[in-house]
Amino acid sequence: MGDSTKRDWAIDTLCIHAGQEPDPIHGAVMTPIVLSSTFAQDGPAALKGPGFDYSRAGNPTRDALEKCFAALEGGTHGVAFGSGCAATMAILLLLKSGDHVLVGDDVYGGTFRIFDKVMKQFGIEATFLDMTDPAKVRAALRPSTKLVWLETPSNPMLKIFDIAAIAEVARKAGAWLAVDNTFATPMLQRPLDLGATMAVHSTTKYLNGHSDVVGGAVVTSDAALGERLHFIQKSAGAVPSPFDCYLVLRGLKTLGVRMRQHVTSARMLAEWLTAHPQVAKVHYPGLPSHPGHALALKQMKGPGGMISFELKGGIAASRAFLASLRVFVCAESLGGVESLAELPAVMTHASLTPEARRALGIGDGFLRLSVGLEDLGDLRADLEAGFAAAARAAS
Repeated sequence: MGDSTKRDWAIDTLCIHAGQEPDPIHGAVMTPIVLSSTFAQDGPAALKGPGFDYSRAGNPTRDALEKCFAALEGGTHGVAFGSGCAATMAILLLLKSGDHVLVGDDVYGGTFRIFDKVMKQFGIEATFLDMTDPAKVRAALRPSTKLVWLETPSNPMLKIFDIAAIAEVARKAGAWLAVDNTFATPMLQRPLDLGATMAVHSTTKYLNGHSDVVGGAVVTSDAALGERLHFIQKSAGAVPSPFDCYLVLRGLKTLGVRMRQHVTSARMLAEWLTAHPQVAKVHYPGLPSHPGHALALKQMKGPGGMISFELKGGIAASRAFLASLRVFVCAESLGGVESLAELPAVMTHASLTPEARRALGIGDGFLRLSVGLEDLGDLRADLEAGFAAAARAAS
């Protein structure tokens, strides 16, 4: 690591400088976008200084981004991918037929689809379970369990799982622990510091923060795993473009200030929603009523910018609520500067079986909010308009 990835820098400084030295040729302060697909060599297999030969295998702009990822998560190896699902697949390509994976019961619908529909045909079995009690994780382990996978906060129920305790369970069993840190970001939580083997991100979300890139990342401090992930990245080829890498680097520079505002606004909206007569329940780790509140205070620096709540009135009320919003946009995804609202049962988590959705509590009135950076008064007024429309639809 060069000077720009020093571990003693605060994370806000790392967001701006990690992996991003001024360009040594032209002195450009911002990391250049290197679009070249191939790189000149001094002779056959005689690579020039930085060692780039072909952009699928490595690219200067992607290299800067990967160094920044590693520094932010406190790891030594950052590996960038063309999507969060590609990052997930790269980890699963570390496994072989006959291996078993323990997966948190509440995960992104695309993650569920990969485990349940894609990897199963290759002989990799997944067991989904509630990981709020680490003892249940220990009891579910098999001799063939090679990977434990969880999201915390989870999507969309916002469950909080004890990373340190589950990491210890996995370590004793000889299994890796991969933590999807998309909702928290390294600003609020660093899984590797708590014993996880890998931190995983959909960089599409908060890390980029502007809803104009699709990308993913894996960070680890295990040198052998890092090398294997880079090999899979090169071989399978699910790499982000240099321009996308540049956009994520740009987004990362404001990650700290963005996350602080996301948390501030989400906390205030969550408190307001708990008192609303049309809300049956609010799921937000920052509320004392949340079952994972104490653990969130322990392992996170803030409860995040995501809120889920249960709207009274059924599917008609939910559809009317979402259709009436003007500041919140009815759309999938999350973590951008703009506020988004969605109905997971028919949108992000439609790939789950109806039985799995019912078991988790993802019903027709279950709504998920990604709280953006707009004025808090405007956001609250917009939700009030939604509640008014929902009341008319339910009457």
